[in-house]
Amino acid sequence: MHPEFVEALLRPQAYPPGERPELVELVETHISWLFLTGAYVYKVKKPLDLGFLDFTTLERRRSFCQREVTLNRRISPEVYLGVVEIHHGPQGYAVDGPGELVEYAVKMRQLPRDRALRELLRHGEVSSEAVRRLARKLWEFHADAETGPEITRLGGLEAVRVNTEENFRQTREFIGQTIPQGVFDRVRAFSEAFLEVRQDLFQRRQAEGRVRDCHGDLHTANIFLMNGDVSIIDCIEFNQRFRYSDVASDLAFLAMDMDYCDEPELAGLLVETYIEASGDTGLRETLDFYKCYRAYVRGKVSSFRLRDQELPPEEQAEVGSGARRYFDLAASYTPVLPPFLLITTGLMGTGKSFVARGLAGCLKTRVLHSDVLRKELAGVPSTQRHHEPWGTGLYDEERSDATYQELHRRARARLEAGRSVILDASYRSRGWRHGARQVARECGVPFLVVECVAPEEVLRQRLEARLRRMGVPSDGRWELFHQQQEAFEPVTEIPGEEHLVVETGCSREETQARVQREVFARLLRVTGQESFQGSGSAAPLAQSRA
Repeated sequence: MHPEFVEALLRPQAYPPGERPELVELVETHISWLFLTGAYVYKVKKPLDLGFLDFTTLERRRSFCQREVTLNRRISPEVYLGVVEIHHGPQGYAVDGPGELVEYAVKMRQLPRDRALRELLRHGEVSSEAVRRLARKLWEFHADAETGPEITRLGGLEAVRVNTEENFRQTREFIGQTIPQGVFDRVRAFSEAFLEVRQDLFQRRQAEGRVRDCHGDLHTANIFLMNGDVSIIDCIEFNQRFRYSDVASDLAFLAMDMDYCDEPELAGLLVETYIEASGDTGLRETLDFYKCYRAYVRGKVSSFRLRDQELPPEEQAEVGSGARRYFDLAASYTPVLPPFLLITTGLMGTGKSFVARGLAGCLKTRVLHSDVLRKELAGVPSTQRHHEPWGTGLYDEERSDATYQELHRRARARLEAGRSVILDASYRSRGWRHGARQVARECGVPFLVVECVAPEEVLRQRLEARLRRMGVPSDGRWELFHQQQEAFEPVTEIPGEEHLVVETGCSREETQARVQREVFARLLRVTGQESFQGSGSAAPLAQSRA
């Protein structure tokens, strides 16, 4: 149910006599009601507190209406006409009418929907010259936009880090609905790793004055092309944190949304024209990071809408599909890592298989499990229990050596075919670890050892719980733990840059997040992709790099 005044403003007589429309259309967004009269739009803010915005009092809504007009006049003064009052009098509710003041609205010129950039892109009606004109206008806006120490502080590296963390926290509930687990993990790992590895890049751009009071919501539905003119609307007024940003982030938002509309070539032209006008060649280094971030935000907003609004089934399907496409697009901007070999090592119960599976989903590669391979070589089902004394039967030295040799042979075949691989095994022997490292060297690929550790009491609880579960390939159990511990040769032979120790005694989610971030960061460094530069346009979604 809408408030009474919303229903009343759908009547033509609620508007001033000189502009009474024949028909009023209501468009509802997550935070506003928009009344379209044909000539004008009246935008009323909903009395909401969403954490990142607070429109709960009439005075706050008045203030934000005024701020919206002021900020948007920086780039499209011809559209934003001012703030009007809505009154309730003897004849009912009216814009600028008599009676008690009940609400405020932003008054705008109504722009033709068919001239929105999104619609024009959809119908193939955007020329190269129009894109160049748009890029130059955007650069002029950024060049005049305010900057300074406070804006840099609120829109710099730490703010980006806070915003990305908030994104992943707020979208966790949508895993398995609008975002697959692997996409969530990959985007999170890349984003956190890039922020860690390239702090110097963000700090350099801050020092150059690239963080400014930008638009903040620069997607294709907010841009209109008419008669050679460009109008850009709906700058974010309700939260400085979303508006203060590197100009590369603002540009990336629009380039990403053009990619979403399957126009990567025009997106690339937008970026190159902007760079030509601005001389800001350094933005290329951050462009795909910010495109990933912006696509993820759009997926998040669509997911919120799906959760919070009662939509007709057809619209619900469309919004859900859009959210999934944005999340997939975000993943497509993460770098394609060259082939690598990663092995796990550690005592039984330390979570090696759990970590390996999570990394495989995040890094889009395959895991070879020694527990499964050992039983395959013996011709027995992988889930068949073999509770034999330490170092006997399936687990004697001869069969263990054969298992690792076959593990390395299969790893070599994948690496030579240009594919990465993760080997999940205890690797308690330096000789076995040396064998894996030798395979990586001979194949010319990066090598990384992930050592899993946890408190002994935690390991005991895990191993005892494992015995009660069916279908587990591992035969590790507490009665063998100390024998394995005595036989385990400490990982002292692997150089630090190839050796990552992971404490797995905390929550499963925290463990996965940390190890995925650290592994992604290590791989970015060792493969030279810490200076990863995006192309400025993504491949069409059907050919997504992720």
